[in-house]
Amino acid sequence: PQGSSGGSTLAAGVPHNFSIASGPCGVPTAAQAYSLNATVVPRGTLQYLTLWPTGKAQPPVSTLNSYDGRIKANAAIVPAGTGGSITAFSTEATDLILDISGYFVPASNQSSLPFFPLRPCRLVDTRLSNGLLGGPTLQAGVARSFPLRSSSCGVTNQAQAYALNITAIPKAPLSYLTAWPAGKAMPVASTLNAPTGAVTANAAVLPAGQNGAISVFSTADTDLIIDINGYFGPAANGGLNLYTLLPCRALDSRLQTPAQPIAGTTTALLAAASCGLSSAAQGVVLNATVVPSGSLSYLTLWPDGTSQPIASTLNAYDGTVTSNLGIVPAPGGLLDIFTANPTHLILDISGYFAP
Repeated sequence: PQGSSGGSTLAAGVPHNFSIASGPCGVPTAAQAYSLNATVVPRGTLQYLTLWPTGKAQPPVSTLNSYDGRIKANAAIVPAGTGGSITAFSTEATDLILDISGYFVPASNQSSLPFFPLRPCRLVDTRLSNGLLGGPTLQAGVARSFPLRSSSCGVTNQAQAYALNITAIPKAPLSYLTAWPAGKAMPVASTLNAPTGAVTANAAVLPAGQNGAISVFSTADTDLIIDINGYFGPAANGGLNLYTLLPCRALDSRLQTPAQPIAGTTTALLAAASCGLSSAAQGVVLNATVVPSGSLSYLTLWPDGTSQPIASTLNAYDGTVTSNLGIVPAPGGLLDIFTANPTHLILDISGYFAP
């Protein structure tokens, strides 16, 4: 129904403000940015949806696309705007769902947790032999917990929240998958949707649950992959703070001369993109969008100067325009890119982590 957390379907071409701080989820007015999951339920084709802080000019970037009109979700870290609000714009009519999993407060706030980046690392893969972080396949309607601290990815017992990439490999159309801290009640929120049964990835910043575990529920049988890019924990050496930026396009391979799709491995210097990225940046918050010419099995982003990890950022096996949030360690704004198949790539930056 109409209200600060509801209302009419988003009209095409009309910005709409949402007051996150006055919503029902207990977000304090001290929040400077939000960790959100945006899900569109389009009335038809949707060229793009964009989120940005209220009171700022609409940036020339996108948060997600749904050209075929399917229900799609994408994670986003969005700075708080005027009155703690964010603004949404869609090129066509769509319903919009916003779920929140956390928020960022000033470093002086006693509840603040700095970020500790990790080289992207695979925590869970249910396609492997049975085990705590392996098989079997997730069963439809049956929640399962994963003890993430028991992995070999360097997650310490001090980790209180995780920066994850969650990938579903469904056995059938998947209405939704939800991840949340173990030991808590399953929330009325979703992490990703795969209504066509396509391999689908979405980032998630999730609190650590009982014994550091998270729980996952799926409406259909699906294999599950969980990769980690870092965690949040008590202040210690190596901890980083978030610095927000108005979303800015840092890379668009379609505009390069010549406009060649990216194939194989390449390196991007994001600090040279005039987006306000500091040379002190140790990690970037970005939205990666692929525009494939055909099937794209996976794209991986990782810090330059290190070997390619066994982890992925997104998948587009069906060749559709696909986006995903990335929190990627990138000292000095340098990151490496691998595409298993040729694709154009767009990188939009909304913030960075630095001392």
